Amino acid sequence: MELFRQTNIDWLGKKWFFLGFSLIFSVAGVLSMLFWHGIPKGVDFKGGTAIRVKFDSAPNEDHLRSAMDRAGIKDFRIQRIGSAVGENAVNEEMISLPESTASDANHDAGRAAVQSALTSNFHDTGFSIQQVEIVGPTAGKQLQKQALYATLYSLVGMLVYLWFRFELIYGVAAVVAVFHDTLITVGAFSLTNQEITLTVIAAILTLIGYSMNDTVVVFDRIRENLALSRRETLSEVVNRSINQTLSRTVLSSGLTFLTVLCIFLFGGEVLHGFSFALVIGILIGTYSSIAVAAPMLVAYQDWRASKGKRATLPAGRVRA
Repeated sequence: MELFRQTNIDWLGKKWFFLGFSLIFSVAGVLSMLFWHGIPKGVDFKGGTAIRVKFDSAPNEDHLRSAMDRAGIKDFRIQRIGSAVGENAVNEEMISLPESTASDANHDAGRAAVQSALTSNFHDTGFSIQQVEIVGPTAGKQLQKQALYATLYSLVGMLVYLWFRFELIYGVAAVVAVFHDTLITVGAFSLTNQEITLTVIAAILTLIGYSMNDTVVVFDRIRENLALSRRETLSEVVNRSINQTLSRTVLSSGLTFLTVLCIFLFGGEVLHGFSFALVIGILIGTYSSIAVAAPMLVAYQDWRASKGKRATLPAGRVRA
């Protein structure tokens, strides 16, 4: 099925607009991570206690905060889960406590303090603790390292595969594009001050694979066209290859985007971070395959030509 036939868009002619767009969002995210919100870490990474409480009726959050304050609980965070009104009202709240309240020496202190405060102030309303997640600071730091290593190993593995499958520059261009996607996605979390949890890391690894797959499809078509078109310039071949794969890109990315958008809008608070990462990642990942990886490939080959070297094709062939 083809949505676009005989498309002839000059994608490379718009490379400076793409560069400006990428710089704006990348720099904004970096500035936010360095000077504004930092990288907001969830309980999984910074340690602490997350307590999920279900009430018999919709609780007054101001009353809930006052109860925590009177109990001497500091730096807590209250977050509603699901809708507060209508037939599908969930009446659940997530109470998050910082690392100091749930240290390695006393993991259950946070739960005990919260349960005592709720019992004293909500015994008439009725409540039940549905789930308690406790992560000590030592485990949190270990999870941070593991998440970082998982991301780096995936990027290195993809670089090696594309180096073997195409050429080194193809692998470098694809990895740079994926790093660009990851940077903007993490920057979006920092700008909106949303916590990054293990489920968000899972989403980021998913979008890395998704973006890489999109880029490989474009690169594979470039390789096919290079073998068939000896008289066209590399820019013309790359533009034609992107246009030829445009229908596939829009169909696959568009349908996936609609799915994760529905999860983001209707999936509830528990899936909010996961779906938000995928919504941003799919949009940026699809964009980077066209606007980052392909122009970088052409820029490198043009640089080789300026040095008097011939452009290297995938599989070690040389373009005359």
